[in-house]
Amino acid sequence: MRVILADDSTLLREGLVRLLAEEGHQVVAAVGDGAALVAAVEAAPDVDAVVVDVRMPPTHTDEGLRAALEIRRRWPGVGVLVLSQYVQKRYATELLTGEGAEKRADGRADGRADGAGPSGVRSGGVGYVLKDRVVQVDEFLDALERVATGRAAFDPEVVRRLLARSTRTDPLSRLTPREREVLDAMAQGHANAAIAERLYVSRSAVEKHINAIFEKLELPGNAGYSRRVLAVLRYLGS
Repeated sequence: MRVILADDSTLLREGLVRLLAEEGHQVVAAVGDGAALVAAVEAAPDVDAVVVDVRMPPTHTDEGLRAALEIRRRWPGVGVLVLSQYVQKRYATELLTGEGAEKRADGRADGRADGAGPSGVRSGGVGYVLKDRVVQVDEFLDALERVATGRAAFDPEVVRRLLARSTRTDPLSRLTPREREVLDAMAQGHANAAIAERLYVSRSAVEKHINAIFEKLELPGNAGYSRRVLAVLRYLGS
């Protein structure tokens, strides 16, 4: 896997470089700000994924997320994994539902994405993981592998914050507790079989819950793993 890293913390950046190298991946570039990240992708647009922090110079607010949005728009084939201590709800929703995301492919009916767009060109995945996950190396590497292969990887805490809306205006209030659990697992990027295992129910029960979720949220019946996640988040961000 060919990866570009962007984080203003030299210690974390160099740690990730070493970690990825030890796992057999190639770090094409490791930079410290959003502008340098975009420039690095422009110089190597065939990379599999970028890992980017949210807050970087010069203002340390949302430079990383804005760079991620630009990459999603200009190079939709590059996977984007946001790695941060913070959940910026506005930009996280836009990242997950933006123009680059709309170019993703429909997945198969069993909830697995094939990572190829309508024209057969691979589309990059998207993920948002909190930095606490880095200490859990396997989880971080799994998230990176997902986005590099056109799939989704969302930290459970990110999902909870994105789904946290007032029940007065929230269409999620129409869902049952079990349907909300299924939706939460979907948004984390789990396929139907994995959801069934996590919730100790049958796969057919999961499929029934998912159909009910789409019906209650008045969403199109596209069965694609990645598309269904993005469709739900697009609806929540509207």
